[in-house]
Amino acid sequence: MTRHFIAIPRHLAWFGAVLLLTACVTINIYFPAAAAEDAARTIVRDVLGETARPADESPETKPTTPEARLDGAGQRILGVILDTVIPPAQAQQANINIRTATIDNLRASMRSRTPALQPHFASGAIGFTRDGMVTIRDLNAVPLRDRATVQRLVTEENADRNALYREIARANDRPEWESDIRATFARVWVQEAPRGYWYQDERGQWRQK
Repeated sequence: MTRHFIAIPRHLAWFGAVLLLTACVTINIYFPAAAAEDAARTIVRDVLGETARPADESPETKPTTPEARLDGAGQRILGVILDTVIPPAQAQQANINIRTATIDNLRASMRSRTPALQPHFASGAIGFTRDGMVTIRDLNAVPLRDRATVQRLVTEENADRNALYREIARANDRPEWESDIRATFARVWVQEAPRGYWYQDERGQWRQK
């Protein structure tokens, strides 16, 4: 039996690839990643106060997007497709609301706790987890008389962090964003932390900044 193949013009094949790429972008457009990172950085710097450091601008920490990897012509074509596929009103909603009474109270609570936590971050007794929380990394680095206090502080800090991520999602009427917000904060906490602080990488391994 003879098989017949239909030759697809190169420009149509490229157009199809861009449509597939657009589908990927459309999935992410509902969560405004850049706005979420700006919002997270505002809160993290507020909480850490004077201990905060400028974000690490090394290549591995810079977000990359599919459209950023296209050449100039590809970006122009992709822009036309996105304007057609994604409603303009939706594209304009790329922001994150972080101004509610609950969020303000959580920020104040975490900010007031920072001076007590800071020495234990610096000693390596506690560190940032990969899911945006704080955990005790080395209890032996805490004087015996202070251990109960440190454990209480960590528990209270994690309660506030869980509430913060949940409240930001709720304040934006997008409860499904909570995991994305948590992941964004997890990255920004590490970026803004002073050198010497400990954190977990994506595999859960401890590293010192």
